[in-house]
Amino acid sequence: MSILEVKNLSISFKQYTTGLKQKNHKVILDLHVNLEAGEILAVVGASGSGKSLLAHAILGILPSNATMSGTIKYNGKELSVERQTLLRGKDIALVPQSVNYLDPLMRVGNQVRTSVNQGDAVAAQREVFARYHLSPHVEKMYPFQLSGGMARRALLSTAMVSGANVIIADEPTPGLDPVVIKEALDNFREFADKGCAVMLITHDIDSVLPIANRIAVFYAGTIVEVAPADNFAGDGEALRHPYSKALWRALPQNDFIPIPGSQPHPSALPSGCLFEPRCEKATPECGHAQPEMRNLRNGMVRCIHAT
Repeated sequence: MSILEVKNLSISFKQYTTGLKQKNHKVILDLHVNLEAGEILAVVGASGSGKSLLAHAILGILPSNATMSGTIKYNGKELSVERQTLLRGKDIALVPQSVNYLDPLMRVGNQVRTSVNQGDAVAAQREVFARYHLSPHVEKMYPFQLSGGMARRALLSTAMVSGANVIIADEPTPGLDPVVIKEALDNFREFADKGCAVMLITHDIDSVLPIANRIAVFYAGTIVEVAPADNFAGDGEALRHPYSKALWRALPQNDFIPIPGSQPHPSALPSGCLFEPRCEKATPECGHAQPEMRNLRNGMVRCIHAT
């Protein structure tokens, strides 16, 4: 049984237009994904595709003007608002993308200690600071006194000391030096190897390939493919979806071939496959309806032409 399971997730936001009329923009559409105990699932895709909203939906911290449908289960039980509140920061921990999540009025050492749910909080905080190369005096500093990289390491620390069963890390490594990046990624792998689970949200496929078990490819508010990490190799011939292959080939170390066009805005989504307007393999059938997610070659794909 999956430790975390998301089915048919859709998220929309109300927007006021002329004359105080309201319009709903769907930014997440019919999303399916699961996370297994003992694995790292990397969620990759372009900026603005909705990856962070997936994390916020799981934690129950979507903005008040968001409307959500679908189901999210943790250990087989649906995550109600009450259950999300109970588990947040304990069983399910978030490493947020923005360092603004740090409390500006509390010393960072104390902030990390409040995330320790069992054992010696001071010892745990000092151990994780040493692991992330934060000097002992940093624990007495306030967030405004930290560099961007130091603040991000403090955020990483709060999740790593929580004792959570699931960590959702949203772009956890920007601004960190290579040594700390490797340390953080190795810690995620160590965390998963102990039987817990990590959802690692990133736009940097290369950095997560050495540690991830599976890669979920995000496009225009949904997941178009879930593939074993080792499928991202060579020319991407083992991948299933045209967007996954194009994304892989667009990397500088590969063919460096840009994908024509741009990702659609939530207010102007295609009626069929979301990638159809940019896909070189598109046929008239692709414009009829969005394909269902289906199992294929030890992975999942949302494309009628995938083989």
